[in-house]
Amino acid sequence: MNIHEYQAKHILKSYGIKIPAGKIAYTPLEARKAAIEVSSKGPWVLKAQIQSGGRNQGHFIEKSAGKGTGIRQTSSRREISRLAEEMLGATLVTPQTGKKGKTVTRIYVEAFHKVNRIFYTGLAIDRKNSCITLLLAKLGDKSIREIVAQDPDNILRLHIEPNQKLSSKQISEAASFLEFPPRHLAKLKKYLQGLCKAFVETDALMLEVNPSGIDRHGDIVAIDTKLEIDDKALYRQPKMVPLFDASEVEERELRASKYGFQYESFGGSIGCIVNGDGIALAAMDLIRARGGDTACFLNVKGGVDRDKIASGIKLIMTNPRVEGILINVLGGFLRCNLVADGIIAAASEVGLNVPLVVRFEGTNKDEAKQILEVSHLPVIIAEDMEDSVEKLLAAMEEND
Repeated sequence: MNIHEYQAKHILKSYGIKIPAGKIAYTPLEARKAAIEVSSKGPWVLKAQIQSGGRNQGHFIEKSAGKGTGIRQTSSRREISRLAEEMLGATLVTPQTGKKGKTVTRIYVEAFHKVNRIFYTGLAIDRKNSCITLLLAKLGDKSIREIVAQDPDNILRLHIEPNQKLSSKQISEAASFLEFPPRHLAKLKKYLQGLCKAFVETDALMLEVNPSGIDRHGDIVAIDTKLEIDDKALYRQPKMVPLFDASEVEERELRASKYGFQYESFGGSIGCIVNGDGIALAAMDLIRARGGDTACFLNVKGGVDRDKIASGIKLIMTNPRVEGILINVLGGFLRCNLVADGIIAAASEVGLNVPLVVRFEGTNKDEAKQILEVSHLPVIIAEDMEDSVEKLLAAMEEND
């Protein structure tokens, strides 16, 4: 679950992390009042609150929103209401939103906090090494994306073992890497330990401060923040649940979640229906290796009935970008025959106008194949994952 920048910042503040004074606004009048409350003289920064990176490189679709980006600075009180009016209700397109962009429904008004140096700070679950990894990078004229692509050796990676804290050696290594003044080492230690504690205690999957800034006093300020919380841990994070913003989530993803399924969108033309994260990743990798690309995938969980499965499958069948469907199910708790029944129910309601390849393995696979055979639907049966991908790509090419 992603949350907005202002929400993430206030969570970090509760862990002793310094943030610029700021307040959320939903109208131009609220923006003006917020600005006066956070700073009597300014300057101020108005930040569009959409869950996307690259807001400062973005642009608005509507001409009425002006030529500015999703982050605007002003030293004039009179300009605050005008800038807020331009941004609110307008559609912001960033490198991460796609061409459709996202509608700005709220603005975070911050007091401008001057910093002398900036650096990147990130925390993520490192599944390969079974630990948490802290990432640090010095930022100058390059963004973190450019550093990752062009100069990945200039990123410091520190592994933190589960239930452990950053060691004194790691703090010293971070200070040396960032060329942090020794007299301010205690402030860096407090900052990094606060971020690590927030990451663990919120059940985060990713915490990013981009950038972190160092002011003239040596204090470290979280200038921009992104926090992603593990959906599966929300049962023990009741305070986080109200932070969910449904308007930020694609309609198909919301509908899938109501059935207990996971739905993800990508930029390709193949819809994948699987039961398991590992199968999903393997299928997507194989599709890409064979020259295809995934439009979306639906991860169908066990313990559901035919109607829910049919509803989930319809999400893929009705996606206008999908030109072919791959269903790869390893039957266990989720029985293959239920999936077959779901395919028939979905197809009878919305039709089947694109190639569909099915690979069943496991519980009731023979029964499932028989169900599809007697249905007379134009479904292609495959024997294994490689066979299913090859048959689907061939059928899509023939269908062009």
